[in-house]
Parts: sequence; structure tokens; C-alpha cells
Amino acid sequence: MGLLSGKTALITGAARGIGKAIALKFAQEGANIAFTDLEVNAETEQEIAALGVKAKSYASNAADFQQTETVVAQVKEEFGSIDILVNNAGITKDGLMLRMSEQQWDAVIAVNLKSAFNFIHACVPIMMRQRGGSIINMASVVGVHGNAGQANYAASKAGLIALAKSIAQEMGPKGIRANAIAPGFIETAMTAALPDNVREEWKKKIPLRRGGQVEDIANTALYLACDLSSYVSGQVIQVDGGMNM
Repeated sequence: MGLLSGKTALITGAARGIGKAIALKFAQEGANIAFTDLEVNAETEQEIAALGVKAKSYASNAADFQQTETVVAQVKEEFGSIDILVNNAGITKDGLMLRMSEQQWDAVIAVNLKSAFNFIHACVPIMMRQRGGSIINMASVVGVHGNAGQANYAASKAGLIALAKSIAQEMGPKGIRANAIAPGFIETAMTAALPDNVREEWKKKIPLRRGGQVEDIANTALYLACDLSSYVSGQVIQVDGGMNM
């Protein structure tokens, strides 16, 4: 029996990267997986299903309120429950404030922050009827400490933290927990594209002197999703090798 046996997890933006790692980790622990991305991803769906659980990919723009209501209703109908929600969908459109366009600001806030509102709004009534659930917002250390050149991204991630804390207060009496994870420098395709000197400068700021792996984030998400964290709510866990204390 896995830590999530019999549970259904809904994960946004999970076709690749951190979202995919979380989906695979949850599946290894027995959870059935529904995941969204802009397009259906049959390859990831098959990879998850190969672990012996039910898995389905849904095409959905997480920033679109009506699309989210529709896809959540489909997941509930096809899986029977939604026990875990991971708001992972996110983009970056970096730039210094003086050069940042309104479109850059709006796009990042819509995909990173409004999408979480959309999915929480649609999933909470289901979780309330179940008398329980775990909501996990994927934030970032820049949402805690800020970052020059990422005002839009940092604001969206700070919003995800405050959103989790607010939902934890509102929904705690219904048995629903909400937390945020704030990853630091994680080794992904995005960070691999950075110049070597930039990567080395990053690592010098990290007490563990290395970047994190997507599995480090997935392990933290597993903890927050399962009953091991049944008394943990309204928290933000920084997974950053000690970079920001």
C-alpha cells in the first residue's frame, strides 16, 4: 500500500519538468493522476499509467476560468473524487520593471496566479463534500524574497503563498489543508540552458553548493499530499538547499 493509495490527484502543468516529477512520484505511491497542460500529452499519460494507476491527460488553459470549471467536472466524473490539487502551471516573462510591458505582467499573473484561483474555486466544493483534501501551490523562493528582473513572476509566486494561507484559514474547518512549496535553484531544462558562469554563481549562494533535483520537490509535495502532514496547513516550505534562510 502506497502513501496515496485510493486517492486522486489533479496536477496542472504536469506534462514535463517539476509537474511531471510530482505526477510520477504520486503514482508510485498509488494515486490516480489527472493532469492538465495546454495540449493532451499521451506520452506522459502512458508513462504514469505504466506504474499501475489510472492516468489521464487533459487539454486546458489553466488561466481560463470556464475551461477550468469544465475540466474539473470531467475529472470528478471520470475519477470519482479529487483528493489532492497541485497548482503547478507557470510561465516566466522576465524583464526589468522599466522595460516590462503590460502584456508581460498580465500573462504571468494570469497563468501563475489566476490559474490557482480557478482550480481551487472549482475543486473546493468537491473537497468539502468529501470532508477533506490537500491543496499544494507551487511557489518559488523569489515569492518570499523577491528578485530583480522578475517583478511579475515574484508577485505571482508571493500571491500563491498568500492564497494558500488564506485557503488554509477558510477551509481548515472543512478538513481541507493548503500549503505552498517554494523551490530554489532546481536542475531542469530551463536552468540547464543558463550559461555555466551563471549556474556557478547561483551555486555559490547555496550552502549545499549544488542545485536541487525535481525529485526533491516531488518528495516535498508527496509529504504535503499524504497523511504524514495531516496537521500541517498554511505553511510555505522552501526547498532550496539553504539558499534563503
